[in-house]
Amino acid sequence: MDVETFKKSVAEDAPPAGTEGPLAALWHLAKGDWKRAHEIVQDDESKEAARVHAHLHRVEGDHDNAGYWYDRADEPIAEMPIEQEWSAIAGALLTLR
Repeated sequence: MDVETFKKSVAEDAPPAGTEGPLAALWHLAKGDWKRAHEIVQDDESKEAARVHAHLHRVEGDHDNAGYWYDRADEPIAEMPIEQEWSAIAGALLTLR
């Protein structure tokens, strides 16, 4: 699946089959459910989850907390537009499937 197809799946009631973890969190975020997205990555200690967690706090406007999570993900603090970062993370996670 590519990023555009994944992005279009947000029109559905549930994420595409096999979508779990940080990728599922991104799906829920795109659906407008920040809280559910945060619940998904909150206790996941992977770098992928940390990157999504950083993105979530950036979306929230909590830049200090986002910075902590970017550090945990070994990623530089994102400066690109939020939507572009979402797509970049989704693309990276989709290649891991």
